[in-house]
Amino acid sequence: MLRGDHDADALHNARWGPRGWFKPSCVPISVILVLIVLVVLLPLMDGPGRAAAPAGAAPTTPAPAPPAPCGASCRISLVESIPEGLQYPSGSASHPSTHQTWLDLIQAAEYSIEIASFYWTLQQGEVYPDPSSKQGEQVFQSLLEAGTKRNVSVFIAQNKPEPKQPNIDTDFLASKGAAQVRSVDFQRLMGGGVLHTKLWIIDRTHVYVGSANMDWRSLAQVKELGAVLYNCTCLANDIGKIFDVYWSLGQPNAQIPGMWPDTLSTPYGIQTPMNVSLNGTDSLVYVSSSPPSFCPNGRSTDLSAILSVIDEAEKFIYISVMDYIPMTIYTAKSRLWTDIDDALRAAAINRNIHVRLLISLWNHTRPAIPHFLNSLRALSGAYKNVLVEVKMFVVPSTPEQKKIPFARVNHNKYMVTDKTAYIGTSNWSGDYFINTAGVGLVVSESNNESDDNSLRAQLQSVFERDWNSSYAQPVPSVQ
Repeated sequence: MLRGDHDADALHNARWGPRGWFKPSCVPISVILVLIVLVVLLPLMDGPGRAAAPAGAAPTTPAPAPPAPCGASCRISLVESIPEGLQYPSGSASHPSTHQTWLDLIQAAEYSIEIASFYWTLQQGEVYPDPSSKQGEQVFQSLLEAGTKRNVSVFIAQNKPEPKQPNIDTDFLASKGAAQVRSVDFQRLMGGGVLHTKLWIIDRTHVYVGSANMDWRSLAQVKELGAVLYNCTCLANDIGKIFDVYWSLGQPNAQIPGMWPDTLSTPYGIQTPMNVSLNGTDSLVYVSSSPPSFCPNGRSTDLSAILSVIDEAEKFIYISVMDYIPMTIYTAKSRLWTDIDDALRAAAINRNIHVRLLISLWNHTRPAIPHFLNSLRALSGAYKNVLVEVKMFVVPSTPEQKKIPFARVNHNKYMVTDKTAYIGTSNWSGDYFINTAGVGLVVSESNNESDDNSLRAQLQSVFERDWNSSYAQPVPSVQ
């Protein structure tokens, strides 16, 4: 189905509310009213802060700002969840917690909170009765308060829940008028896959992107990594277009258009990244997305972003993801899928790039993973200066912690090279780049090799902290 400008306007109206009316006889009056608005209201718009939108509706998304105005105050920081009981030596790399960052973002919201999510289990006692679930409860209550008492419009785009596993949290928020919720049906749209993105946008000004689900376990019992950007309207508006894609596809009977409307296109991608100042440093930034059919004109796919980061590395490539499987694993018949695997092998052999992979080992590790990792490791020494190292990260558990289902795992999804930082939301198997929604934040800084405080250097420090820790173990031998 081809969707034109009329349909784009219809999507806009469905979300933001009525856009008004127009009749020729009203032209003189309209002109006078516009002049009054310009004279009276424009001076107010220069003041600090932004006027709140009417309750229940976020304001119309402004046009993307040019890069220059973003430079003065745009700030970025890594964000981590460190599971209870996991400890590093004193002086190790550390960053703000996901829990506190989310609370801060909610409190900073003046008119809108937009969240793209896989599933929700934030409330205390959901999944398993553990005291650490209070962190999720705090986030949930803060969102509820924002939507019911502070006139903040909360928009949630989520994967369509399974009938036997409803999203109780979002159902409750919607029933209380605290949030507008839409579910994206990937089975109907794509024949499979899920909305796997983990993304927050606050007032189209602040952004969180990372590995953490809307789950109390992601705050206290699972190791997560993401990035938060503050006062970055240009980038937030661009990322907002990705959310708008999800929001439009969450409508009843929505279809993926043959061509997305121009309002969702972006000038920023692999070849033309955004020039923005991050923490006072000139940086090149873009945000990638998957699957390809969810990418309007100009949007780089997540797979192409990953391959580009690998290809541009000159010294090393460090990767930390939960799963690394060069196959499709959620299809009726698993198939070989070697796009990333081939790129890593070529980097190691053709360019002598030092490659390290830190993959997770937990109760749900697929038996195939050690085989593929050992295959990569076997390249080391095959030719001169070829070095590929692999380890598996184990989050320790007490007997009580072992009872918490689907917890105690390193859930990170990032890559860092001597040139670039990549922070994503997808595991590395073919399905995540073919029919599953995810995003990637790609950052290259002008001083990334000389400044220890650059985002790239900080991400490298996190990787090396984990790689050199007692939690990183050799890959199990396989027969």
